[in-house]
Amino acid sequence: MKNTTYELGPRLAEIRDGFRGMRTSRGPIRAARRESTKAARAARKSLRRDLASYTSARDLNDLEAILDRYSNEETADIRRILAAQRAA
Repeated sequence: MKNTTYELGPRLAEIRDGFRGMRTSRGPIRAARRESTKAARAARKSLRRDLASYTSARDLNDLEAILDRYSNEETADIRRILAAQRAA
């Protein structure tokens, strides 16, 4: 009976080992992503707490005037929180 199994060539073995290495490196990447998400969530919560003291229409208008000096990208989170406060 003829042997039908083939030995992996060195190049194919190198590729296989590379994929195995990628699998083992995913864990730390996921952990770092989780930590980053957690930190961002904590920062947003802190920002909401800080902005909660601005409740009057005058305070909110003053904040809006200050925010107009900056780009929408930089102030998007603050504007969202203030819009929710105005609606409440």
